[in-house]
Amino acid sequence: MRKFFSPAQLAHAPARELHNGGFTAYAETPARAQHIVAAIGGAEVPIDHGMAAIAAVHSADYLAFLREAPARWSAAGRPGDAIGYVWPVVGRRPLRLERIDGQIGRYSFDASTPLTAQTWEAAYWSAQSVLAATHAVLGGDRAAFALCRPPGHHAGADYYGGYCYLNTAAIAAQAARDAGARRVAILDIDYHHGNGTQDIFWERGDVFYASVHADPVRDYPFYWGHADEVGEGAGRGTTLNLPLPHGTMLDPFRRAQARALDAIERFAPDLLVLSFGADTWEGDPISHFKLTTADYSGLARDIAACGWPCVVAMEGGYAIETLGANVASLLEGF
Repeated sequence: MRKFFSPAQLAHAPARELHNGGFTAYAETPARAQHIVAAIGGAEVPIDHGMAAIAAVHSADYLAFLREAPARWSAAGRPGDAIGYVWPVVGRRPLRLERIDGQIGRYSFDASTPLTAQTWEAAYWSAQSVLAATHAVLGGDRAAFALCRPPGHHAGADYYGGYCYLNTAAIAAQAARDAGARRVAILDIDYHHGNGTQDIFWERGDVFYASVHADPVRDYPFYWGHADEVGEGAGRGTTLNLPLPHGTMLDPFRRAQARALDAIERFAPDLLVLSFGADTWEGDPISHFKLTTADYSGLARDIAACGWPCVVAMEGGYAIETLGANVASLLEGF
């Protein structure tokens, strides 16, 4: 399997985030990617496919904000990384807000996702990694892996959060559609629900989104990922959420994944995008499932057996010392 990652993705390194009521060290560190690269035996540096595929998913004003916000934060005399502190409660309107604080609240949804002067470059090359993997699969490879760091599935068309700035899974799916794939499915098996991916394709009938994740009644991102969310309009029936309780082990997780795969099979996609998070591992510091390293190979074999060409996009996983082994286990299963 070909694997893609750019060293430019390491540049993004916020100092801290707000978590459980206090500031703590940022969990989505460059060391995550470094451990993965070492465990999988290296990766190809992607070529630059440009902005078109990114702009096909994210709004122009949001992309401009991501590029410009850190400099505006600094120009306003603010020290450190740009972190929001006020968000609209009822609705998000495209207001012409002048202060950078207000704009951060307009384009984000949490205080755990700072912007640094290097965030845009890292997120841009994360998107290039997934585009390289997508083009490899469109070119005939059965599967390819994109080490997306920063991750992507919490980012919507015009907002960021959950350590995510550009939605790499959505960028891959849309690029495949634009290249001629009739239908694309996204299977998300990160511990947390991929709210941004769901939002982007909520009213689309050509992209199926299925997610196996922690029940949002108790877990982040709370406001998305409930079982009754099935899409709207042309997209009604092309969203499937399978929330699971704390302590979930392999058997119930595998059954839920099988339900998702059955639904995807009925959808009959030309290509599958797998949003993979290793934060389902039993020792992850911010999650509460109980999968083991060996379990990932079996889950991957179940997915590969379905026969769809597959782009694997890395999402979460925060137990750094074992993260590489968990990713390697998944790739071995493919």
